[in-house]
Amino acid sequence: MADDLAQLDLDEIERRVNGLRERMRPLEQDLADLRGQRDQLLTELRRRRRLVERTSRADLKGAMREGKYPTVAELVAGTDSGALDTFVFNLKTGGEVRLGFPGSRTQSLSFTDGVRLVNAADLAQAAELYAAGWELGSPGRPGVRVHFPGTRQERLVPADEVYARPGERAEG
Repeated sequence: MADDLAQLDLDEIERRVNGLRERMRPLEQDLADLRGQRDQLLTELRRRRRLVERTSRADLKGAMREGKYPTVAELVAGTDSGALDTFVFNLKTGGEVRLGFPGSRTQSLSFTDGVRLVNAADLAQAAELYAAGWELGSPGRPGVRVHFPGTRQERLVPADEVYARPGERAEG
């Protein structure tokens, strides 16, 4: 085809380009219409997902207010065994968080005796530290270090503002 084109004069090439553009115009219009329909459907999917998220978050917040789920402080005080990863943790606002540092494979809780800092990798170690008088947090900074799943964003939150609920592995 390239050899054939080399034989054509400029006017013929421009005529062919214009002919192709004319043939493409209805296809481009159809494609624009299809994209518009797709975008409307995607907008409806997002709206429905947000509605489900808002409803489930409201239900979760209601269950937390009713005392159905313990706070991290209550969990540590009342449990002496188990893995932290068998729980899903939520802020009092309903947002899901993980305990410990972003990027960690497993969740952990930090405890302090006022001078030293120790990370508990499970509830048995947390219960042992708690029974020995250690507090959640780090020296001079009480609370629970949390981060949002999939992000590097972390916060220090009071232990009574983070709730624990059984995760999928704990329920199964």
